Amino acid sequence: MKTRNIFLTVSVFAAVVASTAYVWRAPLSLAVAKRVAVNRMGADALGQLPDGLHIGLCGAGSPMPDDRRMGACTLVAAGKRLFVFDAGNGSARNIGKMDFVHGRIEAIFLTHFHSDHIDGLGELLMQRWVSTGNPAPVPLYGPPGVDKVVAGFMLAYAQDQHYRVAHHGEATLPNSGFGAEAKPFAAPSEGHVVLISDADLEISAFMVDHKPVHPAVGYRITYKGRSVVLSGDTKKSAAVQREAAGVDLLLHEAMSTPMMSMLEQSANAAGRPNVKKLMADIVDYHSSPEQAAEIARDAKVRYLLLNHIAPPLPLPGLEKAFLGDAANLYSGPIRVGVDGDFVSLPAGSADVITSRRF
Repeated sequence: MKTRNIFLTVSVFAAVVASTAYVWRAPLSLAVAKRVAVNRMGADALGQLPDGLHIGLCGAGSPMPDDRRMGACTLVAAGKRLFVFDAGNGSARNIGKMDFVHGRIEAIFLTHFHSDHIDGLGELLMQRWVSTGNPAPVPLYGPPGVDKVVAGFMLAYAQDQHYRVAHHGEATLPNSGFGAEAKPFAAPSEGHVVLISDADLEISAFMVDHKPVHPAVGYRITYKGRSVVLSGDTKKSAAVQREAAGVDLLLHEAMSTPMMSMLEQSANAAGRPNVKKLMADIVDYHSSPEQAAEIARDAKVRYLLLNHIAPPLPLPGLEKAFLGDAANLYSGPIRVGVDGDFVSLPAGSADVITSRRF
């Protein structure tokens, strides 16, 4: 009986402590949340960066689900100017997690129109409009056909546009700033086309080989002597090697052929012939890590960052297996990209500084 009384006393005491902790926890959590909200609302990574060329992965993945890699998206800050290349799912959220203000995006560029490169575009356009009440749509550059993509998203979001203006008012969300303005361009079969050029910055596009997807392009960005090339989706391409000659950073797509073969065999064993065919076909218009390493070596690139990673790499140790023989082909630094990876190329310096933003 005495033992039972002691047990009851302890239980009551524990319940009182727990309930007291709960009572105190709610106000404490709210106080912390308020401070976090103030910090988040005031966050503007672009204003904090040193002068230079900065590249962030707002999506390092492929169409295959990967908890660490959303759909294709690259953020580029050139001085105080902000650009986005491709807009796969999760783009808008990851850009926010990296503490960049969507409303400061000056232009968006698409490499091609596969779904995993555009399926986050609607939300990105919406956030770019509402976050600062932009009075003009964002210029959206892409190969021929980009006007159809833009028109489709504008139509899909037209009712949402109406709702938001009706609710918040034209002064807060001007209709004139909704969506994007298509800027189609034709890249030459050889060489490149300059899309933006001024005293410090140049952005150009060049044709890559992603057949039967055509046209598909890569981009080269230079700012105050620093340079990066984005391959987009492509087979091993002489054009990428040409444009990447001597650049500070090559951001190149990568797909492991042995790992994709494993998925093909697994689909066959599971009795899924359609998926088996997809896994067999997909490797013929992408590049392996080894091929990306060969390009980086031959172009004398200073740093190789891999993106559009396929297949997903959910287990420890898989990144090394994914790279295969790449490290023996290219002696410079190689990184298998994940969302939030950030590379800074300071102006007036030869440094290549890597970090994570979340």
